[in-house]
Order: sequence, then structure tokens, then C-alpha cells
Amino acid sequence: MFCFRSGDRGHYLGKQNEVSSNLYITKGKAENIRKEVLSNKIDLVIFNHDLSPSQERNLENLFQARVLDRTGLILDIFASRATSHVGKLQVELAQLTHLSTRLVRGWSHLERQKGGIGLRGPGETQLETDRRLIGQRIRSIKKRLEKTHKQKEVNRYSRNKGTKKLVALVGYTNAGKTSLFNVLTKNKLFSADMPFATLDSVTRRSSDQNLPGLLFSDTVGFISDLPTKLIESFKSTLDELRQADLLLHVIDVSDPDVKFKSREVEKLLHDLGLSDIEVIEVFNKSDLLEAQPKEISEGSKVWISAKNKEGLEQLSEKIKNSFADRTIRGWISLDDEDSELMKTLYRKGMVIEEGIDESGLVQLHVEIQKDRPFDFLSNKKIRTTNKQEAFIEELI
Repeated sequence: MFCFRSGDRGHYLGKQNEVSSNLYITKGKAENIRKEVLSNKIDLVIFNHDLSPSQERNLENLFQARVLDRTGLILDIFASRATSHVGKLQVELAQLTHLSTRLVRGWSHLERQKGGIGLRGPGETQLETDRRLIGQRIRSIKKRLEKTHKQKEVNRYSRNKGTKKLVALVGYTNAGKTSLFNVLTKNKLFSADMPFATLDSVTRRSSDQNLPGLLFSDTVGFISDLPTKLIESFKSTLDELRQADLLLHVIDVSDPDVKFKSREVEKLLHDLGLSDIEVIEVFNKSDLLEAQPKEISEGSKVWISAKNKEGLEQLSEKIKNSFADRTIRGWISLDDEDSELMKTLYRKGMVIEEGIDESGLVQLHVEIQKDRPFDFLSNKKIRTTNKQEAFIEELI
């Protein structure tokens, strides 16, 4: 595929049984592209595949134009989208990691960007200097990101001490995650019909009265064949996903490639070790369909339009039911001898509300996960439905 900086000028698609170690494509195909590049004065050629450093260099020499492979293009887009301090550091780390494998080309003279005096060690070649400078910068960025990561861990610990649950929005890039996030939290984050409009993980409180105590997290969009180096660079975003209690897989139902992209997201979630987290499939942009779905909500699926705010009540109910199925809520009475139990309940983030009855006993409104041990409750009764009381008594 070849492009001009001011816009796409054309595409070149072809099948190839074997990859050429020299040019990636055959000489015949390369020559055809070269003619198009020269005749149309194109200065940027993009390959929807990863190229080796030597292949990229050989193609640039042949085309007399800049060549970007798939990873290089993604990094360029990331660089133009990053706005926060952490986002910019993550992108720079990914760029430098990518660049460190391509220094055989000889055009990246980093010491000129830093003054160039006294930077080269005794007997050090230009290539060795460049590699050393990149290595130093990578280590520096990793240290700064690690500090940020530790601070986020503190924030997560504080959140986990409370009763708030985290719902993370995931999906293929440009599926409408940020638009839905803005509706669910009454926020005004930037959203646009473009890939990777969101690079930073953002967490906000739910604005839905039907979902009190919930937090929603907007995350970077996925893409097929996501390079490993990019995944590693965006560790903080992935950690946010691993802490989630529920995932909303936002899908652009109007996309012609909807099935392929949905499978790619499912594959990435599996590869990232997130398969054990419950997922609700949210089919967004249903307003763009010619035929509307017969049922707005079905099983673990729901059809919505974040733009027109359609189907949101059904989504809210589905999220609420997801957490209701995992927890038991009720009231428990505590006397003066139960101070340690009270501390335990608060420490485990199970207390929703505290009060005192007419006899002076402390009354705690608690929420307990069904999959957690109840030993610490001893013989205490939780006043709730008979079915749930029986469930608790069986576990204690």
C-alpha cells in the first residue's frame, strides 16, 4: 500500500507464497510499486506487514521514498495521539524498542540531538554510540513508568479496600469505547471516528443511579497482530484490565469485518490471561444497521447506540445482574465482642453502610462475594432472603 502525506493515493494488493529476504515482496511487484511511486511523486510507502531492517532499507533505496511497516505505522499513529505524560512515555518506550532493532541502517545519529560532544566512548563506532544512547533512554523511561505503576498500585489498593467494582471497556480500535464511556460516566473524553483515539487508561465513577459504587475504565483499542513490544510498553493499561471485575467487549456491529475483529479481541484477551473475567458483548452503533435486532438484550449480549443513547437501560440492567449473581447483600448485628470482626469486614471491603439499632447494637449492611470463604463470620446471621441465608449457613 502506498500513501502520500496529505492522503491515501492508492493500494497495491497481491498474494505471495514466499517472503523475499531481500525486499519482502518479489522483484516484479517491487518494480511495479516503484513506477507508481515515482510517477505520482509519492514520498511514503506503507506495508501492512512487519519488515526486517534490511528489507526496509532496501525498499527505501529502490522506491526513493520513506517506507513504514505495520509496527512503524502504529507507532506513528500512537505518537500523534498520546496526550498524557504517561501515554507519551509509553509511546516513546515502544518507539525506542522498535528503533533499537533497526540501527544497522546508519541514519539514526542520536548524539547530534544531544550536542554530540563527549558522548562517544573510546573506540566506539557510531552504531555503538547510538545503541548505548537508546539503551540509556529506555532504562530511564522504564524507571519513570515503574514509579507511575507503583502509584497506580496504591490507588488500586485503596479502591479494593472499598466496595467499588471495576468495569473495563475493551474492544477493537474505533469500536466506540470512549463514546460509551462518556455516556456511562457523563465525561467528555475525546472521541473520534479514527483508530487509537484513546491511548491512556482512564477510570471514572458511574453516573448511573442504577449502578452505584461502580467504576468504569476506558482502555486503548486492540488491533490484529498487535506487536509484542507494544503490548509490553502499555503495561499500565493491561494491569488495569487484569484488575477488572467485568469486561465490556464493545463491538462495532456496523463494521463489515465485525466477526474477524471480535475474534481478534477474544484471542488477545486469551493471550493476555484475561479469559477468566466475565465478559458482556456490547454491540455498538446499532443505529447504523439497516435492519434493527429483534431483541435488544439476549444472554450475555446487548445491542446499543452510544451516539443516540439507545439500549443503555438494558446494558445497565445486564451489568447490575452480573454483580448481583456473584454477591449476597444483607444486614449483620455486632455487639461489643465483635470489634475484630468489624475490622475484618471493613478491611475486606464488604461494608456498604453502618448504623445502630434501638438496643444499641451496631448494624452493618454488607456485601459478600459468593466465591470467597465465610469462616470469619463464625455463627453470625446475615438478614436477607431465606435462599441466601441457607447459602451462607452452608458455607460457614
